[in-house]
Amino acid sequence: MVLRTAFLAFILTCLSGLSWATPDRAAFLDIARKGWIYQLRTTMIGRDMSIPVRINGQTLLGASICLVGERPHLETRASLNAFRTLMAEVTGKPLPMRYAGVSARQCGAGRTVVIRLYSGRPPGSALTDDLMWMNEIHDFGLPQGRQYSAGSPAMAQTFFGRKGQGTHVMVKQPRRDELSEMERDFYRSILIEELFQSFTFGMDILHFDREAAFVSKLEEYPVDLRYLPWDSEPFMEALVRSNPRGLCPFDVFMLHAVADAPVQQTNEDAFLDFIDARYDDLWQRAERVVADGRFQAILDPECRGPFD
Repeated sequence: MVLRTAFLAFILTCLSGLSWATPDRAAFLDIARKGWIYQLRTTMIGRDMSIPVRINGQTLLGASICLVGERPHLETRASLNAFRTLMAEVTGKPLPMRYAGVSARQCGAGRTVVIRLYSGRPPGSALTDDLMWMNEIHDFGLPQGRQYSAGSPAMAQTFFGRKGQGTHVMVKQPRRDELSEMERDFYRSILIEELFQSFTFGMDILHFDREAAFVSKLEEYPVDLRYLPWDSEPFMEALVRSNPRGLCPFDVFMLHAVADAPVQQTNEDAFLDFIDARYDDLWQRAERVVADGRFQAILDPECRGPFD
């Protein structure tokens, strides 16, 4: 099992009127190494460890999204649709989406990313039922009788089973129509982060220098939010400030790299070798996407990168 998928720049010639420099290749590869080249050292206690794990973001190319729980808020739907359009632009494959009702059991057994939406308290019983159904379909080897709960407003988990893999996302969405700019940033940010990590298998990268601008949505400045209610303004503001509000140009670059890499696994050194060899082509393609006005809502114009 891979958690966060809560496991835990660049570009641009024309974004919000800013002019961007060309990113430094060596510094870029270092960031890519931190986010994508890793070995899994832990897994869920009680899971059948004999089931092999194969990390490759291309396994979700051509997949679909199945929404369950609450119907998507207008802001949620806007972010989902922008991300779906981005994925279609990058991969050349559509990312269909449908609402299946209150239970993931209505999503079917195909290659589907299940996204459970909620706006109040996190629905632990519904999360547990979702995972037990996915376990029945894919044979993840999850322990029976266990109850699951949310440890953060948004969480994503990818499980590997004897009959395939499955990804489950549970994310908090707005409860009311009128939102402040900070609230809008918060809900968009947590949803886009889980989607990006789920579809690329990128890991969180700790970002300790508060003064240094972010390069990737994967970066997180550590903040202690344990005693703040998730609906509170201090919680939302602190979380929004802990990483980019949307995807960075770097992240669009990595979407292209994951989609195109002819490798067995995207968490191995061969993936970095591919990026290094195709650097200029990948960069040019990412640059065109970032300059496309259709994606501005889910990009963060304040991202920077390790420039020359």
